[in-house]
Amino acid sequence: MSSRTDFYTRDQGSRLIPLAWLKALKQADGAPFLSGRLAKYGYLPALDASNELPVGFYASGPTGAKVVGMTCSACHTRQIKVADRQYRIDGGPALVDFQSFLSDLDKAVARATSDDAAFNTFAASVLQTAKPDSDKVAALRSDVDAWYVRYHTIIDRSLPNPAWGLGRLDAVGMIFNRVTGLGIGPEPTFLIPENIHRADAPVRYPFLWNAPKQDKTQWPGFADNGSDILGLARNVGEVMGVFGNFQPTRDGLFIDFLNNNSVNFDGLEKLEDLAKKIGPPKWPWSIDTALAAKGKAVFERSAADGGCQECHGQKAGKERFPFQKTWATPIQNVGTDTREYDILGWTAKSGVLKGAYIPFATKPLKETDLAFNILSTSVIGTIGEHVLSLSKGASPRALGASVQSEAAPGAPQPVDATRLPAVLQDLPGAFRFPDAAATPETRLRLDMGAGKSNADVATPAPPKGAYESRVLYGIWAAAPYLHNGSVASLAELLKPASQRQQRFAIGPDYDVNNIGIAASQTQAGNVRETTGCDDLNSGNSRCGHEFGTSLPDTDKKALLEYLKTL
Repeated sequence: MSSRTDFYTRDQGSRLIPLAWLKALKQADGAPFLSGRLAKYGYLPALDASNELPVGFYASGPTGAKVVGMTCSACHTRQIKVADRQYRIDGGPALVDFQSFLSDLDKAVARATSDDAAFNTFAASVLQTAKPDSDKVAALRSDVDAWYVRYHTIIDRSLPNPAWGLGRLDAVGMIFNRVTGLGIGPEPTFLIPENIHRADAPVRYPFLWNAPKQDKTQWPGFADNGSDILGLARNVGEVMGVFGNFQPTRDGLFIDFLNNNSVNFDGLEKLEDLAKKIGPPKWPWSIDTALAAKGKAVFERSAADGGCQECHGQKAGKERFPFQKTWATPIQNVGTDTREYDILGWTAKSGVLKGAYIPFATKPLKETDLAFNILSTSVIGTIGEHVLSLSKGASPRALGASVQSEAAPGAPQPVDATRLPAVLQDLPGAFRFPDAAATPETRLRLDMGAGKSNADVATPAPPKGAYESRVLYGIWAAAPYLHNGSVASLAELLKPASQRQQRFAIGPDYDVNNIGIAASQTQAGNVRETTGCDDLNSGNSRCGHEFGTSLPDTDKKALLEYLKTL
């Protein structure tokens, strides 16, 4: 129980909004914004009934100045319902409406600041007095306005229509938008609004069990994975996407990546350890063992014969430093939606990071560069400075996180890689840009100096639309399917794309026969609209992955029974 509580509440460095503000805000109907502990958005009740925040939300900081943030479990805790019984699945893809939550929070702050009367009511609640001092009200208004101009900018420019819907978000797009749009612009706002794009490539939250063992991660497979330092890179980027503070500064020719950087390295280390403890959930209902045995034989056939083992079986992957074994994570195009690759091709102004580079890791950032490269420089720089600051006698500047300037011919030269702690040597592989995502004009390589970084391993770039193939342990608990959540159940996935449901209700009610989202949902109002193979770049295409679609019905039934056992 203590590990579960820790997973639900561990501070990772996210800083969304002061707790006192959140408690003072109202929904459109006048109810407290926190009414029902955000259950209307699908967030789950905390184990402690006295906790006013749901699973995945926490409040950190001193009493009276606590700030609400989000942690892994907000997006990676699942609850399904069969008959009248609820089943909690730690590490499962959450069925939450993150976009509605973000949008409603934006509207709630707008209402609270709409006129003096509304703000005075809000201020009285925040300051906990019926007649607050006018100077304190004015100071609070200044703080709220400064917060809101940044929050509203990203919400107004990022959120798409149609919305992501229940259980999805454009995670990579929102990370790009926050890092390039909110953190690297000029003071006092640090904004570069034009860097913020419409985040319209929604993907399903992945499941966490066994995630630390994959040798690749992120749906397009652009990040090396499987070691603690690579896991840290994955998680630092995630924190930056869920309201972590990141405002690097330039000191001469050097960049301070840790300036006002809220990443909680201790928290991330503990969360990664907790993720390693999450095993795949066991099917809680009866299984026809004889039928499952037949299904196992189908699973182990070649892909050409309708099997799954080639792409989804457990096989040895790349070995990571130091001698850490991984599972192979094939990255291939199986004809599914391609929209995610458009996001990877975004460009942005590099702001304060113009010219910044990490020796032996990244190339100096151009004035306008790939958002992908700005993120990789930001994450590697943040981790590098942190690790080196812990090294005895080392200065963060030993990283050589410097700025290349045409006006400064004496700019620092890259340091010898042997001076860097061995633990940092894998970091460049944490961001291996898939060239197929960019146009020829925007394709960039992560070269450095006269040599090449670890990111330049001579492997062919995956074609546009290539995504990772995970080992299928616990797959029964991860519906809906495909990377964009466009297929309701495993039974639907075994149908040709032309026969799959064009629209389906989505919610916690679970279908134990078809293994996935039940056709009838007690929580009305959530419907997933999908497109076919004629609109493969919609972000919502149900096309592709037509493996096993030609199997006889008897083999399909056996295969589904076996998948319950994984």
